[in-house]
Amino acid sequence: MASKTINPILKQVLELGPTVAFFILYLRIRDETFTLGGTEYTGFIVAALVFVPILLVAMGILWMLTGKLSRMQVFTAFMVIFFGGLTAYFNDERFFKMKTTIVYGVMAGLLGIGLLRGQSYLKYVMEEFLPMEHEGWMIFTRRICYMFAALAVANEIIWRTQSTDLWVKIETFAFPAVLFIFLWVQIIGLQRFLIEEPETPKD
Repeated sequence: MASKTINPILKQVLELGPTVAFFILYLRIRDETFTLGGTEYTGFIVAALVFVPILLVAMGILWMLTGKLSRMQVFTAFMVIFFGGLTAYFNDERFFKMKTTIVYGVMAGLLGIGLLRGQSYLKYVMEEFLPMEHEGWMIFTRRICYMFAALAVANEIIWRTQSTDLWVKIETFAFPAVLFIFLWVQIIGLQRFLIEEPETPKD
């Protein structure tokens, strides 16, 4: 299926909506206990399980509208399904919280492997939107690698030492905001490496 362009606002809603829906649902049922199949589940676990189909539906709509999904989106969906399943099977919310650590850790590891080989795997994903010289891509990739590693460590510390309420808020808002601001600052700081497309001569 050929890729198509959709309204950027709708794209953001489909990409961020499931996480916001999880946050809202969690706030509404966090103090409740649900009995399913003779087993009691906390509000957090129920919200995490509901998040899985919401994410899959949103991704399905996004795929139908655009004709494509990024490798990161597919990987994230797999991790959500896998750790959501473990969370339900063992009735243990720690598995769902670990998911974030592993996603960030895997991203840091993949980028790190590329750097050791003198390559920027980030370039393969973003070059179409951000044409840049090789040196710029290596600097950018190195910094993003460090950031993913830092977020993985931060998530481990937070979910192991802080309340579930605080973790949900940080997972929903703080981590994405920090990553967005970091990316924005890096792109501005690496302007000197950007490759400008030649101007089309006027008739």
